[in-house]
Amino acid sequence: MLKDTEKREREERAARLVKARKDAGHTSAVAAARKFGWNENSYKAHESGRNGFGIADARVYADAFRTTPEWLNFGERGSVVSSELRRVPSERLQPVVVNGKVAAGLFREVDGFDQSAPERIWEEADPEFPDARRMAFDVEGDSVNALKPRPIFPGDRLICVSFEDVADRVRVRDGMVVVVERTRDGGHTREWSVKQIELYEDRIEFHPRSTNPTFKPIVVERDAQADDGTRIEIIALVRSVKNTITY
Repeated sequence: MLKDTEKREREERAARLVKARKDAGHTSAVAAARKFGWNENSYKAHESGRNGFGIADARVYADAFRTTPEWLNFGERGSVVSSELRRVPSERLQPVVVNGKVAAGLFREVDGFDQSAPERIWEEADPEFPDARRMAFDVEGDSVNALKPRPIFPGDRLICVSFEDVADRVRVRDGMVVVVERTRDGGHTREWSVKQIELYEDRIEFHPRSTNPTFKPIVVERDAQADDGTRIEIIALVRSVKNTITY
């Protein structure tokens, strides 16, 4: 195990390398954070050396720098790194941030000060939208358990692309499955839920497709603003659904 001083030197070296690569690309901290999938405060903590690098962090940065986690963490002393850290993902894989849970009817308070590192998974680049940000959500509840042709069940994980990044290429249409953000209380609380779109001339309807009759569609007039001050926004386009069988 590395001594405390050696560990600190390693973390400071990694922080300098991250900052140097960012500066060389003439990239802002905000843009770098977006690229790596961190929030801005987490990225700045890495760049300044306030937060050390874990295995997952090293993989994210090393993959973006087209190098190895060993070089980022240890330089020429990479041979001392553990076998776990040596498993560098393929260049075809991209880090995908698990944003949280989608649960219809459940509004959660937005924590603007959360600096914890989000969970990340590795997925192959989306063949249709390789440049779009990726995001994942975990499904709670039975609000889409009757979706056809494939129901979405509690515990499923949605692999998505950011709708903001593909909106200029994707036409909103009937049958599209999306993650919808509904905010209220001036944006202090939000609900993320997965819905299927029905499109009409004067409105968009986001349907739950559930066997549970308590779930109702969200109806949005063309001004995209509900009368009660609640705001509705499509934040992600669902591209695949995954689950893991456990024994």
